[in-house]
Amino acid sequence: MKWNDIEKPARYMGGELNSIYKEDAKLRFALCFPDVYEVGMSNLAIHILYEVLNSMEDVYAQRAFCPWVDMAAKLRQEEKALTTLECGQPLHGFDMVGFNLSYEMCYSNVLLMLDLGRIPMLAADRGENDPIVIGGGACTVNPEPIADFFDLFVVGEGEEVIVELCELYLNCEKTGESRKEFLRLAANIQGVYVPFFYQESYAESGEIASVCALEGVPEKVKRRFVEDFDGARAMHRPVLPYIGTVHDRCTLEIMRGCANGCRFCQAGYMTRPVRERSVERVMAQAESVISATGYDEISLCSLSSGDYSHISELMQALMDRFEKQRVSVALPSLRVDSFRFAEKLQQVRRTGVTFAPEAGTQRLRDVINKNITDEDILGTVYNAFASGASTVKLYFMIGLPTETMEDIDGIVELVRAIREEYYRVPKPERGGSLSITVSASCFVPKAGTPFQWEAQEGIDSLREKQWYLKDKLRMKGVRFQYHDAYLSFLEAVFARGDRRLSAVLRAAYEDGAVFDAWQDHFSFERYQKAFEGCGIDPAFYTTRKRSFNEILPYSHIDSLISGEYLVRECEKAYSAQATPSCSQKCAACGLQGAGCHMHGGEE
Repeated sequence: MKWNDIEKPARYMGGELNSIYKEDAKLRFALCFPDVYEVGMSNLAIHILYEVLNSMEDVYAQRAFCPWVDMAAKLRQEEKALTTLECGQPLHGFDMVGFNLSYEMCYSNVLLMLDLGRIPMLAADRGENDPIVIGGGACTVNPEPIADFFDLFVVGEGEEVIVELCELYLNCEKTGESRKEFLRLAANIQGVYVPFFYQESYAESGEIASVCALEGVPEKVKRRFVEDFDGARAMHRPVLPYIGTVHDRCTLEIMRGCANGCRFCQAGYMTRPVRERSVERVMAQAESVISATGYDEISLCSLSSGDYSHISELMQALMDRFEKQRVSVALPSLRVDSFRFAEKLQQVRRTGVTFAPEAGTQRLRDVINKNITDEDILGTVYNAFASGASTVKLYFMIGLPTETMEDIDGIVELVRAIREEYYRVPKPERGGSLSITVSASCFVPKAGTPFQWEAQEGIDSLREKQWYLKDKLRMKGVRFQYHDAYLSFLEAVFARGDRRLSAVLRAAYEDGAVFDAWQDHFSFERYQKAFEGCGIDPAFYTTRKRSFNEILPYSHIDSLISGEYLVRECEKAYSAQATPSCSQKCAACGLQGAGCHMHGGEE
């Protein structure tokens, strides 16, 4: 193949530092990420699973990423299959092919990789010699829209489940079990969902009438989580990319779960309970990763790093150890009310700060249970500016339940007030020119959250709000960004959809839909055509409010969070009643006694 007409050929070369090579392995596992190399190599789960799987003597895990459109065309033109980076083995030659499903708008890329990898697209069409196709990641909270394409899903955290699946596969190979029998046995592993063994029926209204488990598998699939997170295997020698990636740094996962309970946040609920990694283990991991890669930045990763109980101790230890090497420490996921480290963060190099107020008024922040005040926000940004920061990113959402134009105006007023805080800082203490980036995403109701029953706001209304904000935020030093409302609409379709959408996705793919998350390649018209061709009204999944007693497409997936708790939180939202953090008071979410160590407070 000639590389001079392919964009970024290093995406496909392999041979990177810390890549793993094995001569003999009884089970070959292809770890696939349905986006380009630069995005996939920034995904922490890929690195963790790569090390976990390759630590097994009889398993060899290799990586594959979605080829960019030019490379995909080249593979088709030359009639070549998509291969892994390590050994150049076609995907169809693997025993297991696992996809990280972290975003609904990457679904079309899964079909592209299956197609180019010469794996039958539909699970029903695969035979004894085809790979077992596995899905894992955030989207498995509701895997139904893509159920037709996967043999099984790992619901929840995968480090332990994937080992158990590989061991089961190797045992089935020894005893000569069929593909179907392997899947039946796999379905009895906690956290494993095999769609074949669960059948949906529909009422005349289009709603789910029932979801029935076949004999021999659990009625509900329980989400899996790693109880001993501190003792679980972490990433120590990540593969070092040849080219720059989205997150080109050492990422250390210090905590899983979030105690804050923001009502829109799927990740916050689906990674409960809160678990921490000890300072000693994080430091040992930092030593290993920096030594193996030479990165000059350490990012402390969690949903809310400021809530880590030893954050000050850890940051001081990291800076004492790595400051002489000019290795900086970043905290990318801080809540406004936990930002106590502004000055420390600027010690090695000037960095920007990122905050997510989410809403512009206190009333709406109470609705979504974002327990921060205007005083918290303004006091925090002042301290950040006084420490030398001059670049701020602010994340908001529009279209939230109960939102009014007063809340939209609140975003404008809050940005104006933040801008004024910069000029309140004395000049000798201020950093360079002020730069505020305001990002407004469209609210997408997600499965497993208190807002999973809510209607999404219509596209036209969301676009009017975007244009309104664009006009009102014309201020010096302020840049406004917003998400495509059509893309958010489609995301909402797949976020709470059912199995009927598999046909829509396939029709859109066959019409050319790939890289939908990339604005230059997304075509809403393709999906409109696919919906029409399949006789499906997408508004049924988006702008329709559900009743609390409706059977949801994913009702047989047990997130371990009780339905009663989610209903209660939804009802509290409508009276703008906030719920305290789990670290302050137990909210009785259903995890008591199931590995949760934060329920000592009064229920």
